[in-house]
Amino acid sequence: MQHRLIAATFVAVLMAAGGATFVGCDTDGNGGSTPAPTGPTKTEEQQTEQEESPQGGREEPGASERKDLISFKLDDRSQAGFTNIWVTWTIKNNSSEKSNYSWEWEAIDPSGKRVANSTEFVTNVQPGQTTTGESPTVINDADVKLNIADFNRTKAY
Repeated sequence: MQHRLIAATFVAVLMAAGGATFVGCDTDGNGGSTPAPTGPTKTEEQQTEQEESPQGGREEPGASERKDLISFKLDDRSQAGFTNIWVTWTIKNNSSEKSNYSWEWEAIDPSGKRVANSTEFVTNVQPGQTTTGESPTVINDADVKLNIADFNRTKAY
């Protein structure tokens, strides 16, 4: 009985994660990605306070939804000749409901070559709550540009 419950939970998690991924159209010529934020500006903070997207079913990502990702940057922890580069982030839930977040990112070297990409997940962020996180990467040189290719906020249950 317990194995069925575990299996059902695993399938539900996979379906939820797969359902949150959408493919967008590239109209700006840069692969549909946007530069990663390094921190909020005064204007962004004011707009975030004024705008709030609804959380009732899944809708197209709004500008205010993307602003919940306050910071996304590299943290070079390399030492003694060993490369150790991580991505770190800060999320603030500006909606009125508990939310889950997922975003796809890419690292582009100075020549324009994509050297890494991944997806990050943050779950059960309460309204008004700020949370931080980090993940190791396969990036060998911190001289790259981080882009956010896709960003989603969904209602957490």
